Amino acid sequence: MAYLTKWQTPRGARWAVDGRLLPPDFALRQLLEHAADDLEGVLRSAALPALPEGLPLAPVDDDTEVWAAGVTYRRSREAREAESTVKDVYSRVYDAARPELFFKSPGWRVAGHGMPIRIRRDSRWNVPEPELTLVITAHGEIAGFCAGNDVSSRDIEGENPLYLPQAKIYNGACALGPGLVFGPPETLRDLAIAVSVSRRGRPIFTGQTSTAQLNRSLQELVEYLFRELDFPGGVLLMTGTGIVPPDDFTLQRGDTVRIDIGSLVLENDVA
Repeated sequence: MAYLTKWQTPRGARWAVDGRLLPPDFALRQLLEHAADDLEGVLRSAALPALPEGLPLAPVDDDTEVWAAGVTYRRSREAREAESTVKDVYSRVYDAARPELFFKSPGWRVAGHGMPIRIRRDSRWNVPEPELTLVITAHGEIAGFCAGNDVSSRDIEGENPLYLPQAKIYNGACALGPGLVFGPPETLRDLAIAVSVSRRGRPIFTGQTSTAQLNRSLQELVEYLFRELDFPGGVLLMTGTGIVPPDDFTLQRGDTVRIDIGSLVLENDVA
């Protein structure tokens, strides 16, 4: 397995693999043009002796596309039915052959580990959504994963499903990191996912689940995403959340959200 991170160095943003810098012109899209079985060899052959120095960045490039799937866990279906004025929409999506898929963020808008996330000023009910995020090659192969936070405004989406983009897509609504873990997709079938939210240093919400609770296979989500869509530079796909805070919970500015997925820890303060 290989671990890919991105850093803000004195000479600009640089990628690194397993703690060693990659060439200055390295780009994620060039890597994901290769077949999944070739990625680790490509990375290791390009690695330089130098070590990264600087601040960690989100493990994406500006032109990376981040997509998301919804209603993939029973808990998510139940929560979205409860918040919505048209409850049957979500039960029908959960049981339907076609999954819910939507564009989440361009790479330049993504927050990395330690960077701030945000809640909308025009929303009263905002929650974190911890999600396994797939790294997918241009050929539609699952090459690896990272931790993701699909920050969402539940009251906006609940008012009308057509408001989904406003509930899901805004500045500071997507966090990924801390790096990309490349390896066989079989390791993702029963991966532990946990979230904790702290306020003024005290925990106010915790939750946990596993990717084994997904209602759909990961490959099924990828297959539908690649129907009628090309991703020449690869794509990242958030796979939905199985952890939903209680209805009386909402994020506040100053909260700290920590997401654990497998060995990865993604932590962000709410700005």
